[in-house]
Amino acid sequence: MPNTVTVTVPATTANLGPGFDCIGAALTLYNTLQFSHLETASDETLKITVQGTEAAGVQTDESNLAYQAFVKVYQHLGQTPPPVEMQIHLGVPLARGLGSSATAIVGGLVGANALAGHPLSSQDILQLAVEMEGHPDNVVPALLGNCQLSVSKGETGTGWEICDIPWNSKIVPVLAIPDFELSTAEARRVLPPTYSRADAIFNTAHLGLLIRGLETGNPKWLRVALQDKIHQPYRKSLIRGFDQVRAAALQAGACELVISGAGPTLLALTDETSASQVAEAMTQAWQQVGVNPEVKVLQLDTQGAKIVS
Repeated sequence: MPNTVTVTVPATTANLGPGFDCIGAALTLYNTLQFSHLETASDETLKITVQGTEAAGVQTDESNLAYQAFVKVYQHLGQTPPPVEMQIHLGVPLARGLGSSATAIVGGLVGANALAGHPLSSQDILQLAVEMEGHPDNVVPALLGNCQLSVSKGETGTGWEICDIPWNSKIVPVLAIPDFELSTAEARRVLPPTYSRADAIFNTAHLGLLIRGLETGNPKWLRVALQDKIHQPYRKSLIRGFDQVRAAALQAGACELVISGAGPTLLALTDETSASQVAEAMTQAWQQVGVNPEVKVLQLDTQGAKIVS
């Protein structure tokens, strides 16, 4: 068994318009977590150090989410977790709708499993991750990479059916990450408790078209498919400048702009020829309303969580 394991986990963008709580895609933006057996003569069982621009926002005691995931593996195995030193390097912003909690959960589970000699399968880790997160749309692509659809088995059984959604290489994701946070809890509070039949039918049809649009890269289909009536009409009021940034992105050549996860990060889907113009337009539009975003032209991550040498 190794003494040290380093895991990289990608950021994720969930929902993609009509895919509320069921679609997520992994992006080429990463958190790195290193786990080492803690060799000490004292009673110390945990040491956590965090690097990155938002390091102060991460707990360094037993409440750390990655450590809770680490412990969960050993509890699942019926074993006592070993003393561990964790070094975390943040590349995924916190509370911005990019799956930062999913990176911590998946990173802790994968790291613990590796230190324990890989007793758990990928499916075991996936199940533990969904249990901890409470929903699959971020942890599934964080673990597996690519764009993933997670469907409850419902009456046919327990757990989830996971389906890889082909993502056409022509589609370029452009992220605009603002300089303010939005908690998932706050974003869920603004959603209505019930929806009309018309809204349910609208999202069902658009989700079907979204899957075909992602597969083909057809910009006409994507422009229609990314519309939503379940969460975005309610959440956009929490994101200052949403309408201005969306209008600017569309004017610059984006197929459409959506809220990434619960927000406040905004995601535009475009093509390679328009990506830089879309990024610049989103930056300027947000700056005009007093928001200083970090804008990134990214790609789809195809590997998910991985152990690196």
